Amino acid sequence: MDQLSLDVVVTRGALIESRHRVHAAVVNSAGELIGSSYDPGLVTHWRSCAKPFQVMPLLESRGFDAIGWGDDQIALACGSHGGEPEHVALADAMLSSIGMEEGDLVCGPHDPLSTRGQRVLRETGERATRLHNNCSGKHAAMLARAHTAGWSPNGYERDDHPVQRECLDEVARWTNVPAATITRAVDGCGVVVFALPLQPMAVAFARLADEARRSHEIPSRIVHAMQTRPFLVGGSDRFDSAIIEATEGRVIAKIGAEGVHSVAIIDEGIGIALKVEDGAQRAQFPAVISVLQHFGALPRDLPPRLAEFSRRPLRNTRGEIVGEVRSLVQ
Repeated sequence: MDQLSLDVVVTRGALIESRHRVHAAVVNSAGELIGSSYDPGLVTHWRSCAKPFQVMPLLESRGFDAIGWGDDQIALACGSHGGEPEHVALADAMLSSIGMEEGDLVCGPHDPLSTRGQRVLRETGERATRLHNNCSGKHAAMLARAHTAGWSPNGYERDDHPVQRECLDEVARWTNVPAATITRAVDGCGVVVFALPLQPMAVAFARLADEARRSHEIPSRIVHAMQTRPFLVGGSDRFDSAIIEATEGRVIAKIGAEGVHSVAIIDEGIGIALKVEDGAQRAQFPAVISVLQHFGALPRDLPPRLAEFSRRPLRNTRGEIVGEVRSLVQ
């Protein structure tokens, strides 16, 4: 098993000023641990990394196809989008197709996560809505599950609602962790969030990759949608989109808040889960790139767009470069 060095440092001048510890688990399609950093058994909330599995009940029930949704809707439901106009319009259309509207979403409004989305709001003078929430696609899919099953949408976000019970069962099935042992809490968007060790998270993404390459229907549809619609998974300047595009879909990545990330290397059936111990997103992206380089999914000489995520300049208030954020091993 490979011992990985994924720590990320922040320099100022010649000195390291800050250091972020990064825990990670890397598994193969058999669920065997083939790489780790610090504690691969660290228990943490999976956050938005669980989205590809949370949409599965809707696909498996055939409700997804019954309402005429396709790859665009899968990608947005799996993604953490940047709140750009295309994302907002698609989320709105998803709700309209099931006779619902923005007010039916329980996720609160927040400013777009992408620079372009923020600029559009500034230029139009509009305010952020629930549709701008990066999780609006996931919420629309959850409402669609309730709608197609004939369940009341009221309280669809709560732990005792059938929608959330199905999501829990799906997470348990893909991670091989019994549902009764998965700790639940409330995610930033208001729905249930799952806490479990990093290694089972990596197992789920390894299985997703392996079953997709074996052409199993539901995993294949999810992976295909994410591979072919990276903009809907993230946005014009979002990390996951950049990874998918740079690897031409050989890698799919899913960001989570507080420094959590899950990744699948599709052709090799490898799953990766990592957690920046202090939750700093500035350390998250260089760490993901480092582990992908270690396992040969990314080259040492990165394309310019990924190089910007791997090594970021640190600027002072005058715009002068005074240091950088980078992996310790660089």
